[in-house]
Parts: sequence; structure tokens; C-alpha cells
Amino acid sequence: MEDVIAKIRIDLTKSVDEKTRATSQNFFKEKINSYGVRVPTVNRISKEHFKHIAQRSKEEIFALCDILWQSGTLEESFIACNWSYFIRKNYEPNDFSIFENWINRYVNNWASCDTLCNHTVGEFIEMYPEYLARLKGFAQSENRWMRRAAAVSLIIPARKGKFLNQILGIADILLLDKDDLVQKGYGWMLKAASEANQQSIFEYVVRNKSTMPRTALRYAIEKMPKELRSRAMER
Repeated sequence: MEDVIAKIRIDLTKSVDEKTRATSQNFFKEKINSYGVRVPTVNRISKEHFKHIAQRSKEEIFALCDILWQSGTLEESFIACNWSYFIRKNYEPNDFSIFENWINRYVNNWASCDTLCNHTVGEFIEMYPEYLARLKGFAQSENRWMRRAAAVSLIIPARKGKFLNQILGIADILLLDKDDLVQKGYGWMLKAASEANQQSIFEYVVRNKSTMPRTALRYAIEKMPKELRSRAMER
């Protein structure tokens, strides 16, 4: 099985794009470890190699994902995220602890956080909404990526109009968070929720605008009509 990992690493090394390698760090405040491979290429490599393991058990695939996460490289984390999402039809309740462990131990940048949480964790929550309480617990973590995960895991459900009360509950917990990446994360969650619940999100923003960080506020109202944005931004 680990031969698959070795072949992936060979393909990633062969696929380095010099411009990507030179500019990747510019998108992150924290230090990242990157091959310098463009995301579409990473996704292609991911799909090609998944064909060779698709018939393996979920446990074996998750074990391979864990090896990829342990590398600490951006591209290998993306492949781990893709693979865990490819087997979403096989998710079971106990899998949540695996995803939680990946976030807590391995996620160290916003891109890995969002790729895992938008898809794998978000899909899981839609399948097993009883785990929203565990997700809410993320928002109280000392780990900034766990706190961001609490919000960005609900982006896709939010767009569908799901879990509004839980979304507002998580926003309440994160409201005064001083970390700008957490602010952007819960602002993005509110923005996504506004697509299906514009009035509720507008009322929430107006109710909290005196204390909500401006970064989160601007994200939250980004898709609202100009008139509502102006009212929300009034001091």
C-alpha cells in the first residue's frame, strides 16, 4: 500500500511548477511546506492514484490519508482530503473522530483546513447532524484551526439553508475571536448562510455589529444587496 504513496511523491516531484513554487508562500502568513504543484495538477494526480486503491477498505484508505497528512506538505494534504471525500458514501459515525484528529494534529494552514472541512467534514455533518454538537465544541478549542473548522465545515450546508440555528450558535461562540483567520471563517459561514437565509443573517449582523470584528462583518454581508450592506456597515 505504501508503494502508492511513493508513486504519488514521484509524480508530485515531477509536476513542480516553478511559478507556483515561487509564489505559494505568498498566500499564507504561517510557514508552509509545499512542492509547488498547481492545484488542478494535484487533483489529477489524486484521481489517477485513487483508481489503484478504490477497492480497498475504508480503514486502509484512511490509513493512507494519515500517512499523507503526516508529511506536512500542502499537496499531500490535498490528496488526503480528496481521498477521504471520495469514499463519503461509506462514512459511519465513528469516522468523525478520525477527521477531528486530522484537524487537531495535522492541519496547519487555512487551505488544508478548508479543503478537508468544506467537503469531508461538511458531508459527514449532513449525513449525521447529531454531530453538530461536537462541531460546536470545536469553536471552543485553543487550536485556531479547530475553531476555523467549526465554521467552514458548515459552508455547503449553509448554502442549502440547513442548520441555521447551529450556525448562529457557532457564530456566537466565535463572535469576539481575535484570530483573523477564524473571523474570516465564521464570516464566510454567515455569508454562505445568507444565500438561503438573508434576512436572518442580516438581523444577526445588525444585532452584533457593535462588537463583531469588521473583518467578519464584511465577509458576512458580501452577497447582500447594496442597501443592506450599507445599513450593516453604519456605525
